[in-house]
Amino acid sequence: MSANSNKEMKPLDGIRVLDLSRILAGPWAGQVLADLGAEVIKVERPEHGDDTRKWGPPYLKDVDGNETAESAYYLSANRGKQSIEIDITSPAGIEQTIELIKEADVLIENFKVGSLQNYGLDYASVSQVNPRLVYCSITGFGQTGSRAEQAGYDLMVQAQSGLMSITGESAAHGGQPTKVGVAITDIATGLYSVIAIQAALIERQTSGVGKHIDMALLDCATALLANQASNYLVGREVPQRLGNEHPNIVPYQSFPTADGYIIVAVGNDQQFERFCRALDNPGWAKDKRFIANQSRVKHRAEITQLITEVLMTRGCTLWLELFESENIPAAPINDLDQAFEDSHLRSRDMIQDYQHSHGVTVQAVGSPIKFVGEGKKKVAPPPTLGWSNSKET
Repeated sequence: MSANSNKEMKPLDGIRVLDLSRILAGPWAGQVLADLGAEVIKVERPEHGDDTRKWGPPYLKDVDGNETAESAYYLSANRGKQSIEIDITSPAGIEQTIELIKEADVLIENFKVGSLQNYGLDYASVSQVNPRLVYCSITGFGQTGSRAEQAGYDLMVQAQSGLMSITGESAAHGGQPTKVGVAITDIATGLYSVIAIQAALIERQTSGVGKHIDMALLDCATALLANQASNYLVGREVPQRLGNEHPNIVPYQSFPTADGYIIVAVGNDQQFERFCRALDNPGWAKDKRFIANQSRVKHRAEITQLITEVLMTRGCTLWLELFESENIPAAPINDLDQAFEDSHLRSRDMIQDYQHSHGVTVQAVGSPIKFVGEGKKKVAPPPTLGWSNSKET
């Protein structure tokens, strides 16, 4: 990697990424790599660009208050990149892309399985011109298997993976399977892709050659099932929707108070004992039905009802202040406007201002990756179509 004495180095300085992906999973991976210092060149269709540029409103407004062509959705997944317009279906575009590939360390793509073979841009072809290339393919169902050629989208993968079956209010309360409020399988696939890409780059230091990474949304959604998947595979009981309740911990859920809802997350028996004292019911912690977490899980309905009756006697603020003083994990359920006004979140530089090429300041979520001892990091804003920028640190 090349060093630059005029700027503070980042972990991936000197790594060049060619981002042929669009929508969310691939662009999210490219954005994280850009946060870590990689030079990320986003290859987009001439005139159209990434599909998400049109996924609005809302759209970024220019200095005169007029809507630009930059949707908020697009801005969320493309900071720190450069953009170049190339028609990869044309001979000239293919040649231009190959020239970029020769100088790249990483390529990210999310085309349907086999489609890039038509243009000589598949891994087997491009690895001949750049054997060191780490090539990350992102699809709905992977490069192999009976559904490999099927298009996959976050919502359908949330459904097929079983994630929706454990999300939402219980059937007993009239709830239906519910998707997560963001495209979580796309985002998780992007993050897993970053892990795989960095591992391949490390191995390349020894082997001298790159790898073809096969990332599937369905695989990543299945991995996200975590303890719920293990609950089924070990216990052979199909997990059901529990709303905001936890399948293995009680009490660990939302509760109504006199003026709204709060979250209580009592993770062990010692916390439960303090919780009972705070509710002025210390005897609950000695009741054989509730004395241990496994007992509380079995008697979920009884203890939940008892807690609810007490919490309904006061408002959110009073309970949260009491629980904080007693070191009991609890939290308000914020809207996004409340969440982004949180002083702690702001102190962590999770809300940053970027100067956009339209001449306006863009407020955006910052990178959650921080290295102790290093100062505040800044990256360039998401690029307009075909715009190349100089990265800032």
